[in-house]
Amino acid sequence: MALFVGGIFAVVYFGAPGGRKKLDNEFGDQHLKTAVALIELHKVRYGKYPDSLSDLKFTGQWDQIALQRIRYYPNADRTAYYIEVETGWIGKPDLKMPDDFWRGTGYDPNLKPKN
Repeated sequence: MALFVGGIFAVVYFGAPGGRKKLDNEFGDQHLKTAVALIELHKVRYGKYPDSLSDLKFTGQWDQIALQRIRYYPNADRTAYYIEVETGWIGKPDLKMPDDFWRGTGYDPNLKPKN
């Protein structure tokens, strides 16, 4: 049964226009939202953003999967950060979040590494 369901999944997503890219974007979107929520919760609890994603507390197994696919760059005093999704499902997603998504967060696109 699992093989049958997996086969249907493969036909639907790989056979459909934008198949793998669509999955990369959907998974990437969820990874980003999970990471931002956990990072912002850390700031509420401790007053500053975490030094690294491994400093986040009370994460579940699914959270850990998402966090492994994220690159996080806080500034020196931990008052702002840049974040990007490295891997969605298999490849790098193409995400463009609306400005309203970032409102009230410490996200700063100027902290993006130059390389």
